[in-house]
Amino acid sequence: MNIDIIGDIHGCYAEFEELTGKLGYNWNSGVPVHPDGRQLAFVGDLTDRGPESLKTTELVWELVRNRKFAFYVPGNHCNKLYRYLLGNKVQTKHGLETTVSEFLSLNQAQKDSFRDKFVGLYESAPLYHVLDQGKLVIAHAGIREDYIGKNNSKVKTFVLYGDITGQNNADGTPVRRDWARNYQGNTIIVYGHTPVKEPRVLNNTYNIDTGAVFGGALTALRYPEIELVSVPSSMPYVPEKFREIE
Repeated sequence: MNIDIIGDIHGCYAEFEELTGKLGYNWNSGVPVHPDGRQLAFVGDLTDRGPESLKTTELVWELVRNRKFAFYVPGNHCNKLYRYLLGNKVQTKHGLETTVSEFLSLNQAQKDSFRDKFVGLYESAPLYHVLDQGKLVIAHAGIREDYIGKNNSKVKTFVLYGDITGQNNADGTPVRRDWARNYQGNTIIVYGHTPVKEPRVLNNTYNIDTGAVFGGALTALRYPEIELVSVPSSMPYVPEKFREIE
């Protein structure tokens, strides 16, 4: 299995295009295709805060659902957009407002099309992917070793939000424990969710959310080579968003 796993895009479509080009994909057909048959994988949080959330989502839908040669797991921002599109009452803040603004600018046919695509993408996605005969797991915020293979509500909360304590930081984001520090498994875990200035490699875990939407970089992990590849972000740098885990 040869795949390139990409961190939280958050609507940074231009960076995604540049990164896939750097990874050797060509866009001649309108979507990234690798000449050697490599596949893409996404750790979730395709939308919110960045300039092109809908375009990013529709491309991932095309790769995952229509052409069936990419992998996607949902992130917490994906979950919130999903609930919004179902008509549930959610607070349009923490980035969702940018995606909703894009969505509301569409005509009705475009809205219906986008809703159908995203709901289909979300509902067909596993909570986390177990790949390469169990050697690799892709989970948005990570996963504990004893949760692999399980899909209950506790696992869902962990995979979407991380090892949260129930307390909040000053900016309203939840305080998270450093689960990766205690991970002892042989399975490689690739995740994002918590922006870090550089990819964080610890105990067979790889945090590849390098804060593209906060002016950091968009990062991919090439598997099985275990090679990290990044492109710089064009977004304004927001240093306070790069927080150390407790």
